[in-house]
Amino acid sequence: MMKRRSFLKLALAAIIALCSTVQVFAQTAFPSKPLRLVVPFPPGGPTDVFGRAYAAKLSSVLGQPVIVDNKSGASGIVGTLEVKRSAADGYTLNFGTASTNCLYPLLTDKPQYDVLADFIPIAVVGGASIVITAHPSMPPTLKAVLDASRAQPGKFQFGSPGTGTLMHMTVERVKRETGADLLHVPFRGSAPSMQALLGGQIGLSVDTIGPSLQNHKAGRIRILALASAKRSPLIADVPTIDEALGTKGFEAVLWNVIVVPAGTPPAVVEALSQATAKVTGDAVLQEQLANLGIETVTGSNPVSAAAYIRAEQAKWKPVIEASGVKVAE
Repeated sequence: MMKRRSFLKLALAAIIALCSTVQVFAQTAFPSKPLRLVVPFPPGGPTDVFGRAYAAKLSSVLGQPVIVDNKSGASGIVGTLEVKRSAADGYTLNFGTASTNCLYPLLTDKPQYDVLADFIPIAVVGGASIVITAHPSMPPTLKAVLDASRAQPGKFQFGSPGTGTLMHMTVERVKRETGADLLHVPFRGSAPSMQALLGGQIGLSVDTIGPSLQNHKAGRIRILALASAKRSPLIADVPTIDEALGTKGFEAVLWNVIVVPAGTPPAVVEALSQATAKVTGDAVLQEQLANLGIETVTGSNPVSAAAYIRAEQAKWKPVIEASGVKVAE
């Protein structure tokens, strides 16, 4: 009888311990609360539009709300730093860009973060071709604009979403390869730059297809060229920069990457990676973004995303060095 009683006590203790373990696991299983997606640019721009579409789909995949938090400033550095300083638990993600998570360390002598040492990339999720746009009062083609800029140094200005962004550096590359004379006017995001172009305060602007498409079709601005390998079906009559200028291999894509703070547990990184793969593989989302000029990337993972970032840094480093552009530290 005593042995039977002892056995029952031990069995009961084991069951209680098992239940407690299951309960703790259930409480700590990821995700168990809402997530925050920091978009380091203002609302309304291409990064914000893509970020919100990603957040909505990620929420349905994970079964938790994904709150978009726009933290703009310093060409995306402010929001990116906030994510770096956040808890490494997977609940704060950054919707990074080629500007914030590739170019920034190349543009300052003392960067405030390392794009790979301070973050873990979850995946490169997509990208949009960069376009050069003009006010209707400007010459009709990109070549004509650049010819006029050389003939009248200091006259022509172009706006961008910020100093050191990929959009800015795209035009710096054009200047380097053509000898054009264009003065850069940085704005805090895409929307203010577009408003200045529409109002005629600047003659040129550089952005992605999405924010420019509607105004181009309405005749309020003209898209002069795309910095892509081929023409876009959304604006099939608009040439690529290679076609417009006779250059070769000119390509600039504003890609987006999901990153979390370094130190995030591997299991959480894997969960976010798998969830993101479901997001980018969704046919409805792909079509929605394609209509905005954004092409989703499927099959990206933490390893391939890190390799892609390194390759992009190697591509843009000589352009940045030649331009002499620096950003505030």
